[in-house]
Amino acid sequence: MFTKIAFKPLRTNLFNIVLLAFFLTIGSANIYSQDINKKSTAIPVNKQADSLKIVTTDIPIISDSIKVDSIKKKPILEGKIKYKAEKYAKIDQKKKLITLYDKAELYYQDIELKSGIIVFNYEKNEVYAGRIKDSSGVYTQLPNFKQGSNVVEPDSIRFNYKTKKALIWNSRTEQSEFRVKAEISKRVNDSVYFMKGARFTTSTDIDDPEYYFKTSKVKYVPGKKVVTGLTNMVIANVPTPLALPFAFFPMTEESQSGIIIPTFNDTRQRGYSLQNGGYYFALSKNYDLAVLGDYYTNGSYALRFESSYAKRYKFRGNVNIRYENLIQSERGFPDYSKTNIYNIQWSHSQDSKSSPNSRFSASVNLGSSRYFQQSINQLNAGSNLNNTLNSSISYSKTFNSVPQVNLSLTASHSQNTRTEEINMTLPTLQMSVDRIFPFASGEGLKKGFFKNINFQYNLRGENQIKTTDSLFFKPQMFRDAKAGFQHSIPLSTNFKVFKYFSASTSINYQEVWYIKTINKSFDSDLSKEVIKDINGFDAFRTYSFSSSIGTTIYGTFNLGETKNIKAIRHVMRPAVSYSQTPSFSKYYDTYAADASGTMIKEYTRFEGGIFGAPGKNRSNNVGISLSNTFEAKVTDKDSTKTEPKKVMLLNNLNLSTSYDIAADSLRWAPLRVSAGTQFFKNKMNANFGMTLNPYAINKSGREINTFNIDNGGSLFRMTSANMTLNYSLSSRDGDKDKKKENKQGERNGGRDDDLFGTNTDFSDRRESQFGNDSEEDSFKGFYKADLPWDITLAYQLTYSNVNRENAISGNSLMVSANTDLTPKWKVGASTGYDFVQKGVTFTQLRFERDLLSWRMDFNWTPFGDNAFWGFFIGIKSGVLSDIKWDKRTIPDRLLR
Repeated sequence: MFTKIAFKPLRTNLFNIVLLAFFLTIGSANIYSQDINKKSTAIPVNKQADSLKIVTTDIPIISDSIKVDSIKKKPILEGKIKYKAEKYAKIDQKKKLITLYDKAELYYQDIELKSGIIVFNYEKNEVYAGRIKDSSGVYTQLPNFKQGSNVVEPDSIRFNYKTKKALIWNSRTEQSEFRVKAEISKRVNDSVYFMKGARFTTSTDIDDPEYYFKTSKVKYVPGKKVVTGLTNMVIANVPTPLALPFAFFPMTEESQSGIIIPTFNDTRQRGYSLQNGGYYFALSKNYDLAVLGDYYTNGSYALRFESSYAKRYKFRGNVNIRYENLIQSERGFPDYSKTNIYNIQWSHSQDSKSSPNSRFSASVNLGSSRYFQQSINQLNAGSNLNNTLNSSISYSKTFNSVPQVNLSLTASHSQNTRTEEINMTLPTLQMSVDRIFPFASGEGLKKGFFKNINFQYNLRGENQIKTTDSLFFKPQMFRDAKAGFQHSIPLSTNFKVFKYFSASTSINYQEVWYIKTINKSFDSDLSKEVIKDINGFDAFRTYSFSSSIGTTIYGTFNLGETKNIKAIRHVMRPAVSYSQTPSFSKYYDTYAADASGTMIKEYTRFEGGIFGAPGKNRSNNVGISLSNTFEAKVTDKDSTKTEPKKVMLLNNLNLSTSYDIAADSLRWAPLRVSAGTQFFKNKMNANFGMTLNPYAINKSGREINTFNIDNGGSLFRMTSANMTLNYSLSSRDGDKDKKKENKQGERNGGRDDDLFGTNTDFSDRRESQFGNDSEEDSFKGFYKADLPWDITLAYQLTYSNVNRENAISGNSLMVSANTDLTPKWKVGASTGYDFVQKGVTFTQLRFERDLLSWRMDFNWTPFGDNAFWGFFIGIKSGVLSDIKWDKRTIPDRLLR
């Protein structure tokens, strides 16, 4: 497993930091810095442990007494030294030594050295630093050598700042995710380092790690390569058989191209396999590419292309292209089948500061409708159960003219994975001109009917495509496309009536352009109607009028100051609207619909257009709506609070209907009622809705022009109703990072939580199923323990009674729960029950053990179409993510 030459960006080379213990001894090598220019025979000694002084000492320049051609000898040191020590700091002029003892610190140029004792020989250009013993005889105050951003913490160090050679004993250093300790490190020159008895790990405890890699000797050339001798993996201080006699690794601070080691697995349907093997291309610092593949012994294979790109302060994004050729059973058997599936995902986001007046974004998820049901490299129940895939690519620009103009181009995609229908717009053009107030000045408030008169101009152009999965991106898909432009100019105003009423009125003019219309006729030879497409420009124009008036009514019911519920506040917002649209029968034609010519049908050539067709019938509607909110003032449980607390009883209770004055029958539209509120400190969301029809139906289930109450029924006939309850509760309230967000699952088209289980991507198992929970032990005390937990509940009830079926069409309860049994053990489950189908819905069990630097988890779906189990144990760190054991079964899905 250590033969891997290079890794992905998070999987930087195994020895990328391994032996940078000696790197910390690198430096400009000018480790001692003190200006030796002034004469000073003694250093002040600070005998007070609690009174430290920083001493800057000047030492006389030592030069020859004989002058030759007036050439002066250079000073021993080239700069000033700053140092301090708690017990003493002294200079020995005879031996050319500076000695610092107890909490000694020495600063020279970019070098900082802290240690128990520091001895500086400015004649030999050497510095020595080491530990000291405390009163109990234990070594303390390890040296801390820092140069720039590099830090090493050895037991002792010896360094020559002229030759730039160094010798370090038991060096400890941390670089990126690696922690390295070496018995002896030797720096030969600027470009070659040797280490003996080195060990490296990602454990937080470098002196007592739970695992490490030990190598006998190492040669390191900074920025170029690392060559090691025998390297052995040690777990819990027990050597394992995992070893390499030698290894060569290229070293660089940038990502490196290299092989990605595959994972071996076996399945009942497709045989043995190698999964997620491939090659990583480090193309540049701004973008990369990983090519991954799977191969099964029955002939199935998969290819994936994953690329990430970013430009600082500009944009970032990633692209995933997945293709799978799936074979079930073997050729010649009756259950043999072969299918090709694919999926394309693209996400792009732009830094808002890079271009304030223009935006470009992309969120693409398209491909085969059965991809998430049949993929052998992903397990995502949420995406499997979801019925739609959506994509959107948009560009918008704002022109800061007067008036302001906004322009946008959008390409969208919506795909139903059950019916395999695909709707696309390639593209949608939208342009709008900001509101213009012709009767108002540019400054000041706009009050009154005339000053508030304003108009806009809106343009919308679409190229709409409706196709199926089997015809996607085939010629027929583009032949059936529909295109058109819609121009809209709304003229509106708003004003106050009788001080308490807000009124608005508007006139809307629309013009629609099509480049394809239809012609209907009767073919006597075929004895059927024939619809022929007519290519060419055509247009129709419509207009409509609308107005509305509404107000807000407040009411408070005081129940008494001594009551727990002191008052209830009710807010009503009634509104009445009126709209009128004339008949545009001039755009309608007739044709004979039979051979005799007696049956005449009427049609418009604009039928089927993406912006609709002009209406033949006159519309004269009155709309009525009422919205309500209820609040309560209750006594606060906190006795120190003097003011009552406000509690929302009902967020909304909305009623709406309409009456068509121009209709001959069925003038009243069904009454729509909806309500929503929250319970348990806003932890539970409850929403309710129903449709009430005032008209009766006959025996065949057809709606008739008779009120239901006149037909022996109630005032309204409830045709449908629905209720949803969502409840989320956690012992870790306010700490959102502890609750896993299923971001990839949401991107695939599923939910952003784990109600339908967690998303499992077999190509990268480093992420925990329970989120990034790095908190310390939550168990307080030996007997009393706090068990962190979270729970999500979702209940849905649907009632249908359109044709007197009086049936509960949907009734299901879903639940997801996670808890920490111990600080290192996590368990979770997702399940549910369908009361209509009388069966358990998707069920997943999750277990995870935190092994400090390692992670072990078990994921089990015991039954259903996605029955699956998987076991994983591996190192958490990205640089060693290929050191793992991953065993799982592949769901035995049927290819349809």
